[in-house]
Amino acid sequence: LQYWLVGGILFIATAWVDDVTSDQVDVYWHAFLFGFFFWLYYPKTDGAYIIYEKITKPYLAPKVKPFATDMDNMIQNAYAMLMNVAHLWIVGLFFVFLPAGLKRIVAIAIGTGYPLVSSIGAAVSEEIEDDTYWLTYWSCYGILFITMDILENWIGWIPGFYALVICASVYLMLPMFNGADKVFRKVLVPLAGLKELLMLRDAIMIKKQMLKDLDPERAEFVRKAIAKFYNEHEDDKDPDKLKNELMTGYSNMNIRQLPAFSMPDFSGFKMPKVPSITSFMKKTNSDDNVSVISAGTANEKTHILV
Repeated sequence: LQYWLVGGILFIATAWVDDVTSDQVDVYWHAFLFGFFFWLYYPKTDGAYIIYEKITKPYLAPKVKPFATDMDNMIQNAYAMLMNVAHLWIVGLFFVFLPAGLKRIVAIAIGTGYPLVSSIGAAVSEEIEDDTYWLTYWSCYGILFITMDILENWIGWIPGFYALVICASVYLMLPMFNGADKVFRKVLVPLAGLKELLMLRDAIMIKKQMLKDLDPERAEFVRKAIAKFYNEHEDDKDPDKLKNELMTGYSNMNIRQLPAFSMPDFSGFKMPKVPSITSFMKKTNSDDNVSVISAGTANEKTHILV
C-alpha cells in the first residue's frame, strides 16, 4: 500500500511537470520516475517499506488520520449534494470553461487526493479490510491513469474527456459504488489468470467474518460442515443437504437457556363488581326535539341531554 501512496503523489507531480516544465525537464522527470519506482518495489531495496517506517508511520499518520475522518464526512455530504440534479449543471458548467491543462490537474487531484489521505490511515491501522479496499482502488486507478495519459494525446481535445475520467475515478473510489472491486474481479483478475487466488482470499475473509460473528462452538460446526461439503464428490454436492445438516446441528447444540420466568400470583386479586347498565331513551319534548338518555341502575339514573 505504501508503494501506491507514493505513486499517488507522483501522479499529481507528473501532471504538473507535463503542463508547466519544458520537454527536456519532462524527459529527465520520467527517467527519475523509472528509477524511483524500481527502488520502491524491488525486494532488495524495499524503498516503500523504508518510506513507511521513516516518514509515513511516525510523521504523516498521526496528522492525517483525523483529517481522513473529516474528509469521509465531507465526501458523503458532497455526494448527497451532487445527487441533486439542480446542482450538477453548475459544477459541469464551471468545469467546461477551465483550461485543458487545469482540467487534467483537477481530474488527477480528484482521483488521488482523498484516496491518498485514506490510504495513509489504512496503512497504519490494524484492520486488513481497509488495506484491501485501497489496494484494489489503486490497482484500478493505475490502469485508468495510464489509459488517460495515452489517450489524451489523441482525443484529449474532445469535450467531456476529463469529465469522463473524473466520473470513472469517483466510480472506483466511493464505497457506495464499489466500482474498484467490480473492475478488479471482472477485468483485472481474469486477465491476470488469478481467479484461484481471488477465491482463496474470499475464503479467508469468510472464515474471519464467521469467527467474528459467531460464537466458537457454532463457528467450528459451520467450518466443518462447509469443509465436508467442498470435499464431497461432484455428483453429491447438494446445497440443501448442507443447509439441513446445519439446521440439525444447531438443534442438537447446547444452547444457553434463558432464565426461568414465573407468572405473578393473581389468586388474591378480586375484580370489582360492575353494575348492570340499562340504557333507554325517552322522548320528552317533541317540539324542541330534545331526547333524554337515561343510563344506570334502577336506583341510579344519569340524564344526558342530546
